[in-house]
Amino acid sequence: MAMFTCFLKRMIKHQLVLPAVLILITNNLLAQDNNTQNNYNPFSVSAHVKNMHTWHGFVVHPGALFASSIEYNSKNKKFTFGFWGGASFSPIDVKNLETSKNVSAYYKEVSIYTKYRFSKFFFIEAVSHNNYTGVEERGDQLQFWSYDKTQGYNFVDVNFGYNITPNTLLYLATIINGGSGDYEVQKDGSLKDSWTHYFEINSKVWQNKDASLSLFAGGAWSFITDKTFYTANAGNIINVGATYNKQISLLDYKLPVDVTLMWNPEQERTVIQIDITLF
Repeated sequence: MAMFTCFLKRMIKHQLVLPAVLILITNNLLAQDNNTQNNYNPFSVSAHVKNMHTWHGFVVHPGALFASSIEYNSKNKKFTFGFWGGASFSPIDVKNLETSKNVSAYYKEVSIYTKYRFSKFFFIEAVSHNNYTGVEERGDQLQFWSYDKTQGYNFVDVNFGYNITPNTLLYLATIINGGSGDYEVQKDGSLKDSWTHYFEINSKVWQNKDASLSLFAGGAWSFITDKTFYTANAGNIINVGATYNKQISLLDYKLPVDVTLMWNPEQERTVIQIDITLF
């Protein structure tokens, strides 16, 4: 784990290394796929419409948006590499640094993820979250590959998942580079990385032919600082709720719809997110 973390930190430090590594990985995977059978399709895409976007107890964007992804999956289904992106239909207000006036900005995100499944029970995942909403509008220079601490929109998670039963997942995510505010300002003005951990239990408690109900609870903490990426002063429970999934029949097509009721005790916020999978 230490070697893997060190490798990712070096990637983050040098802006040009990460794109180059992604290209090399992709070329290698494509070369392997040339020897596979024709009925194997390594690539897939998805599209979603959501009334809002939530993540780990956060309301990332409060308005309607369109989300999509494109990913590669190995033939044995153990390895995944992909891109996830979102763009909103409605803007939010951000403050311009020069004029101190509010200006409108649309939610924009293009994140990169990779996952390896060691078995049907255990996986490891790395996600580069690149949410650049309002960066140019507030007067900053847009640098998609920058992971500068104070720039405030790129950071990396390393995640582990373990199914203790077929219906119950234990999930641990750790921010590894102190980006996007995952640090605490010290008395001397220096920035101390929090390395915030997020842990969640998610369990499917009911299911029938075309619907299911899952319950989840998640909390965040840091062993190094009082402040975390998710909380202001100390670790706390930040994500409690339920997700109801329903397969709606439209002629011969099944339309998956997820309705999530989420409560964040840290922020005293309760929301309902609707996620419609178009394909």
